[in-house]
Amino acid sequence: MIRVCARSALAPVLMLIPLAVAPTSSAAAAPQTLTVLTYNIHHGAGADDALALERTARVVKDSGADVVGLQEVDRHYDARSDFVDQAAWLAERLGMHVVYGANLSLDPPRSGEPRREYGTAILSRFPVTGSHNTPLPRPGDLEQRGLLEADINVEGTAVRFLTTHLDHTSQSARQTQAEAVKNLVAGSTRPTVLVGDLNAPPAAREVLTLTRSLSDVWRKAGDGGAGYTFDARNPHKRIDYVLTSAGISARQAEVIESDASDHLPVTVEVTVP
Repeated sequence: MIRVCARSALAPVLMLIPLAVAPTSSAAAAPQTLTVLTYNIHHGAGADDALALERTARVVKDSGADVVGLQEVDRHYDARSDFVDQAAWLAERLGMHVVYGANLSLDPPRSGEPRREYGTAILSRFPVTGSHNTPLPRPGDLEQRGLLEADINVEGTAVRFLTTHLDHTSQSARQTQAEAVKNLVAGSTRPTVLVGDLNAPPAAREVLTLTRSLSDVWRKAGDGGAGYTFDARNPHKRIDYVLTSAGISARQAEVIESDASDHLPVTVEVTVP
């Protein structure tokens, strides 16, 4: 059975995993190829607005993803998701390690029950050696957003994997948040993969803030299409991204057709030096 460590409201929840051998340095380890996925799961509600988390699980499983960044993930949130801990449920269903970042943390409906949380999650087939959730700037009374980070041991190679979900209502807020993400990602010597729903097209200023230092893998490895991910029934915008640091090569980027959410997931095969 998966056990959960209690953390502060804005800290990620890390599922306990067997003790793993510490990753070697990137210079000493052999290159590793893995499949990554980014997916805004719309709290398990499909394009038909019906709750069916099993559909989400099947999409992730069928993608063959090794590491997954999820957005709009409920944890005991409310009746819209049957008060389920969706991150833990998906991890159990898929046999993966998981960390969770609560960007909203509300009092439970009754004393003694779990807090009602909403945020992002990372699933990994490989052991997670550490994690951290950082709140992003929140201008005015906009919804709190965050940057969830996990340190992943990929067969001896230390990989830094992050997921985020920028504001959907304000371009200026997204720009402020993108600047914060850029600064948090900068300076790492580890191979880094950043995924998420940026709520903006590739030419938007806030996206360019990130792609000046990270590679937008769709431009290099996309299947030749426009890469539209929203909305699922009539895709007309590319707002979901996989970005990588220098030295990571990518191929076979694909948008997966599915009605399990109002977004379409993006999967990419990357090779980490």
